[in-house]
Amino acid sequence: RWLCGKQICLFYVFCGVLFGICSLSTLTLLSTVCCLKIYFSAYGKLMFKKEHGQILTTRAWTYAAVFACSPLAHRGEYGVETHGTAWCIDWHSTSINTKAASYTIVLFAFCFVLPRGVIVNSYSLILVTVKESRKAVEQH
Repeated sequence: RWLCGKQICLFYVFCGVLFGICSLSTLTLLSTVCCLKIYFSAYGKLMFKKEHGQILTTRAWTYAAVFACSPLAHRGEYGVETHGTAWCIDWHSTSINTKAASYTIVLFAFCFVLPRGVIVNSYSLILVTVKESRKAVEQH
């Protein structure tokens, strides 16, 4: 069973969701920047400054904070996992609570499908560029 009180549980799950989504958002932004620098050569010539990195990092943290804070604002729910040893997003409340169901759908779309699509697309475009460069080098 979970040994700590409810407040510690909420902090635990909040940190897990916040850091997890922030990590995925950062990886998505990195893949996008790499794609812009490699595939879109016009953008690749532009200098990526420290300020750009700070803006992107701030946006990643803000994006993650919105999704992590939503259950605290009762737009979703955090609850005990099936075995009762940890807390996570309450997936079972989606069948009972419409707000929890909408939160789960939005979380799935914007924190899994969208980042995954951007990452796959970015690295696919990078792979196309590498293949084209390889062909150009072989011709010379």
